[in-house]
Amino acid sequence: MENLFAEKDFIIKDINLFEDGLKAISVVEPEMPGLLALREKYRTEKPLKGAKITGSLHMTVETAALMKTLMELGADLRWASCNIYSTQDHAAAAMAHLGAKVFAWKGETLEEYWHCTLQALNWGKSGSVDLIVDDGGDATFLIHRGYLAENDPSILDDPTDNKEIVIVDKLLKQVLSADNTFFHRIVENIKGVSEETTTGVNRLYQLEADGKLLFPAINVNDSVTKSKFDNIYGCRESLFDGVRRATDIMIAGKRVHICGFGDVGKGSAEAAKEGKAIVTVSEVDPICALQATMAGYTVCPVDDIVSKTDIFVTATGNCDVITFEHMTQMKDQAIVCNIGHFDNEIQVDTLKNNVEIVHTEIKPQVDRYTFKETGKSIYLLADGRLVNLGCATGHPGFVMSCSFVNQTLAQLLLWQKSWDTAVYRLPKEYDEEVARLHLDRLDAKLTKLTEKQAEYINVKVEGPYKSDHYRY
Repeated sequence: MENLFAEKDFIIKDINLFEDGLKAISVVEPEMPGLLALREKYRTEKPLKGAKITGSLHMTVETAALMKTLMELGADLRWASCNIYSTQDHAAAAMAHLGAKVFAWKGETLEEYWHCTLQALNWGKSGSVDLIVDDGGDATFLIHRGYLAENDPSILDDPTDNKEIVIVDKLLKQVLSADNTFFHRIVENIKGVSEETTTGVNRLYQLEADGKLLFPAINVNDSVTKSKFDNIYGCRESLFDGVRRATDIMIAGKRVHICGFGDVGKGSAEAAKEGKAIVTVSEVDPICALQATMAGYTVCPVDDIVSKTDIFVTATGNCDVITFEHMTQMKDQAIVCNIGHFDNEIQVDTLKNNVEIVHTEIKPQVDRYTFKETGKSIYLLADGRLVNLGCATGHPGFVMSCSFVNQTLAQLLLWQKSWDTAVYRLPKEYDEEVARLHLDRLDAKLTKLTEKQAEYINVKVEGPYKSDHYRY
C-alpha cells in the first residue's frame, strides 16, 4: 500500500478517460436542473469559497455534476466512492482533470477502498477537512473510530467477526503509528457532515443517542425530495437496469420477491410489477406489510416462496435477510441481488467459503454458484452489493438532482453558521424549493391560490392537528 499520507492529486484507473467523462457529464447535466439553478444563483457569490469538502459518495457522472456544483460555489474537493463497484472510471477521470482530488476506481478491494477513504480525508499541508458529504456513513465512521482509537488504541485489538472492521482497524493501526493525532485534528476543525442515505442516518442517530457524536450532522436522506425521489423513483428505474445488463433476462412472467417494502422496496416492487412479473414481498413492519397488500402484492416470508422464485431482491438495510440456507433451497438458475446499502443483506461470505460449491465468474459482478450435491446453480449479482451501481450506472440524473440539491443546501447551512453537535433535518421550505426547481424541466405548472384559499389553508385548527390540517 502506498504511503498513507502521500499528498496525491488522484488515484484513479486512467486519467486519459477524462474526455469520455466530460462528454457523459454534459449529457446528464441538462437532466439535473436543480443543480444548474444553484450554480446560476451563486455563480458570483461563491458561498463555499474556502471550504475543504471531503466526499464519500458513488463516483458516477451524476455525482460529478454535484462535485462541479460544489466547486463552482467555491469549494475545494477530495473525493472517494462509497462502494467498491460503483465508480464510473471516466467520471473519476473527468473530475480529476477538472481539479478535484479523486481516489476511486471500479473494482477496488476493501483494503483499497478504505485507503481511498483515508486519502479523501487527508488534506495534508493545506489544513484539515471542513465538511463531509457522506453516503452510508463510512467517512464519518472512519473518523469516529479513529478518534476513539487515538484515545484508546486497545480497541483496535478487540475480537470481531466483521472482516471489514478488521481491515479498518489494521489501517487505523498504521495511521496511529504515523500520526496519532490525525483524527483529533479533523474533529477539532470539522463543521459537520451531510448524510445521503438511510444506513448512514441510522448510524448518526445511534451515535447521537449514545452521546458519541463528534460533530453536527444534517440528515439529507429524510427530506421528501430525497427519500421519495431517490429511493422510490430512482430504484424503480435502476434496479432492473442492473439485472438486465447483468443477465439479459426477461422480467415478464418471472416470480420476483422483494425483501422489504420501505421506500426502496416500494420502488423495486413497482418496477417488477411494471415489468409484468409475479411479485411477492416480505416485511417485518405491519404498516409496510399492509401497504404492500393494498398495492396488490402477496406478503409472505422468504421461506414460503424460496423454492419457486426466479429473482430475489433485498431492500431492507438489515443483515442476513437472504441466508445460506435460503440459497440452498432456491430453484436452479435463480438470481439473487441487493439494492439496500450494505453488503450484509445476503450471506455472501458463507456462500463463497463453502467447499461444496463451485464458483464461476460469468463476467465482472456476475457470479454463478453451483451446488455439487444437487447440481443446481444460482447467480449472485454485484457480490451482494448495490446491483444498480455494480451492474449498471445507478439512478437517473433527474432524481439525483433532487438529492444533490439537498446535499448542496445542507453543505451551505453547515458552512455558513455554527451548529451544536446534533443531527438536524433540512427545513420543509427547502424541500418545497427543491421540488419547485425541477418542475419546469417536466413542463409542470403550479396552481396559484387565491387570497381566500391561502387564508383558508392557514386557519389555525385547535387540538392535535394544528395549522397544516387543511392542507394535508
